[in-house]
Amino acid sequence: MNIRRKLPPLAALTAFEAAARVRSFTKAAAELGVTQAAVSRQIHLMEETLGFPLFRRLHRSIELTDKGQVLSTAATSAFNLMADTIAELTREEDEGALSISATLAISHFWLMPKIASFSRLYPDSRLRIVSQDSAAGLGGSDFAIRYGNGAWPDGRAEYLFDDELFPVCSPEYAAKLGSAPTLEDIARQPLISYDSQNPSWIGWEEWLAAFSIKLAKAPSGLRTSFYTEAVYAALSGQGIALGWKRLLQNLLDTRSLIRLTEQSIVTRDGYFLIVPPRSANNTKALQFIEWLKTEAAD
Repeated sequence: MNIRRKLPPLAALTAFEAAARVRSFTKAAAELGVTQAAVSRQIHLMEETLGFPLFRRLHRSIELTDKGQVLSTAATSAFNLMADTIAELTREEDEGALSISATLAISHFWLMPKIASFSRLYPDSRLRIVSQDSAAGLGGSDFAIRYGNGAWPDGRAEYLFDDELFPVCSPEYAAKLGSAPTLEDIARQPLISYDSQNPSWIGWEEWLAAFSIKLAKAPSGLRTSFYTEAVYAALSGQGIALGWKRLLQNLLDTRSLIRLTEQSIVTRDGYFLIVPPRSANNTKALQFIEWLKTEAAD
């Protein structure tokens, strides 16, 4: 029996899985690199093929129908199984390399600048960085670096560090604001924000609320899909972003970004290295764990 005859088109199934997982057509479109209209069309095609609705379209949100929820669970499980299998096969082809999964922001701003020091210490060890646009899954990787409370079932969580948040912008933008802008001054500027699938990540509304300042109902400023894009928008002078100190330390040290105020908040959660059981007693893996924890404590 041809199983493909029982399945919706792959493009529609991919769009549905992403939209169901992130609960948003817009975020699914950003993840897949297509337009929101394209995601909507693919899901509509899938609903027509199946003969029943998968989502309830609410005023400003969507929610899965009962049948949609059942299909979402199956689709995500199937995609995860395929991803894990491909990762494991890739890992076999690249035997001997340690693979580390991390979000785009962590790998780009914190991990990658440090890799050279690991290579100098352990020239016989090879690393492969797997950057993801959402919470880092292990798949076939030897490690994952995640932000959260440390309670994950797929491995031992080794604490690395927490973080401190404060407003940052380019030197040129800071010069326009003048010396010592108040938080009220900052709140009136274009505030660069970003979408995050991690509810623990802190945005402008929560940060300003910590100082009893309300964010405008329709704040001006660019909104990006990922934190990396928000940082580059700030670097190019498009407004003010929230700076995560440990991620942006190099940019702050070189004054590519300027800290605007002494006020800051410390994160509730922290960054952790997730070590699955298969990596717990591997000699090269243990070297990497020791090196990473030293870098985190520096």
